[in-house]
Amino acid sequence: MSSSRRRRGGGGPERVAENWERLVRAALKRDRDQHRAGGTASAAAAGLGLASAVPASLGRTTNIEQILQAADDIGDEDPNVARILCEQAYTMAQNLDPSSEGRGVLQFKTGLTSVIKQKLAKKDGAPIDRQNDIQVLWNFYLEYKSRCRVDDMQREQDRLRESGTYSTEMGARAMEMRKVYATLRALLDVLENLVGPSPTDRLGRQVLEEIKKIKRSDAALRGELMPYNIVPLDAPSSVANIIGFFPEVRAATAAIQNCEDLPRFPYDTPQLRQKDIFDLLQYVFGFQDDNIRNQRENVVLTLANAQSRLSLPVGTEPKIDERAVTEVFCKVLDNYIKWCRYLGKRVAWTSLEAVNKNRKIILVALYFLIWGEAANIRFLPECLCYIFHNMAKELDGILDSSEAEPAKSCITSDGSTSYLEKIITPIYQTMAAEAHNSNDGKSAHSAWRNYDDFNEYFWSRSCFDLSWPLAEGSKFLRKPAKRKRVS
Repeated sequence: MSSSRRRRGGGGPERVAENWERLVRAALKRDRDQHRAGGTASAAAAGLGLASAVPASLGRTTNIEQILQAADDIGDEDPNVARILCEQAYTMAQNLDPSSEGRGVLQFKTGLTSVIKQKLAKKDGAPIDRQNDIQVLWNFYLEYKSRCRVDDMQREQDRLRESGTYSTEMGARAMEMRKVYATLRALLDVLENLVGPSPTDRLGRQVLEEIKKIKRSDAALRGELMPYNIVPLDAPSSVANIIGFFPEVRAATAAIQNCEDLPRFPYDTPQLRQKDIFDLLQYVFGFQDDNIRNQRENVVLTLANAQSRLSLPVGTEPKIDERAVTEVFCKVLDNYIKWCRYLGKRVAWTSLEAVNKNRKIILVALYFLIWGEAANIRFLPECLCYIFHNMAKELDGILDSSEAEPAKSCITSDGSTSYLEKIITPIYQTMAAEAHNSNDGKSAHSAWRNYDDFNEYFWSRSCFDLSWPLAEGSKFLRKPAKRKRVS
């Protein structure tokens, strides 16, 4: 059968590649037309037509999207450097999913290959010389860093931040800075992958030493690119977001950084910002980094919202009002307080009047962190009350010490701490085993425990038989015997 007949038949990988190449060419033409006409924010974000189409299975664990966006930003200026970035993105995708089993991965790889061939390869048809890729990329990095005055950017940001006011021009300049930082970060990451962990040649060692130096000393490069939702708290010098200039937000940020009456705790990693209560809670209980970042923002904005309903904090260093903290404390922990009252248990603190402002904020932060990493257990609110009750009491003893120590309930077998592994995982696995025994809901209710059964358990004083740390041999955590599934 001829190739033309096969194409008319509509099947085969050839047809897939042909259709995808047509789609890529159309996307590239659209982007060029939009850029020539002045462009839009959405068109710029679209990048090569592939940066915004990175499959979820690849984008969750890599920075492929950022590398492709950088390739698009510098593609017209230096196609050869853009080609190096795109090829690195393809290599990363291939290493993560060599069989292209993930949804959209095959189409993504095909489209990326087409872009490299059509837009970034030499027009005269000569073969691409990849022997000097590291040198080419390194030279471009140095030239780009010098041209964009990266060494002066941090000083400029500090000056804008210290002005205490926000303007449209300031926001526009901040976004330009972030774009430069993002491109530099992509260039550095690709260089690091190309030279490897132990280069033997002089250029490779020089590149690796520069990468280590920049990662160690350039707080702006790391902080500005740290992910955030609304307020970039990991980049205190950032001027890219007007929210951070509000006095309520500044007061709330200062409140979580008040560690004067807290125990000392080690923190070995370089700090981009001042230590705060979330660093302490992470050290004690082993919460995950993303959970810490999310809830740090959540608590700051929650306190700021409560403060905004009262009055604006005054002074050069605004402070959060005691009434705002108490309002948040009572609202967030309302269900826990009612749970203790129902079971006749004393809450984890002596009295509301005896808890100072700082301790209230810490307890609110602890509850949000417990909830943020609870997986399906968050559908068991009374189970969360039980977990919070014990962790708050454990924390109370640690806060009264001169030096912080990891919580015994969260210490893993290798000596590290992990709230997810030691507290949530055992309960989740028990629930999953019971759900498996339900036979898709066909088993009798008496044959397995559902969410209501689990929740009712924590409405009774017998839940304290679980002890703390969780007793592995307790009846509650005992997994049911596997039953034969029937259709």
